[in-house]
Amino acid sequence: QVQLVESGGGTVQAGGSLRLSCATSGITGNTYSLGWLRQAPGKEREGVAGIDTTGTAMYADSVKGRFTISRDDAKKTIYLQMNSLKPEDTAMYYCAARLDVARVARYLISAAYYPYWGQGTQVTVSS
Repeated sequence: QVQLVESGGGTVQAGGSLRLSCATSGITGNTYSLGWLRQAPGKEREGVAGIDTTGTAMYADSVKGRFTISRDDAKKTIYLQMNSLKPEDTAMYYCAARLDVARVARYLISAAYYPYWGQGTQVTVSS
């Protein structure tokens, strides 16, 4: 059973930084994709960033240059470093996993690509 646990959310002023972590368990192979997606109140869930074990990474246009996704293969953990945060980044951030690598890079920021999800961690950016 794949389980994902997010941490690192909180409240920060605009222009600040946060680092999210996603610890996984139950991923036994060495081929997988992990991603960060977010959902703001009243909006659809959207992809933020994703990475797979080939090293392919993908970012939403809205976060390029501000957010960085990284992974620790030994721990099967991913991180999302978020800099220059904006009020519009306020959302519940979810970690998601798929036991496969992405055939198309943009799949990594597609909510439909991922069958396994964590419970989320709230990020609030005040103006």
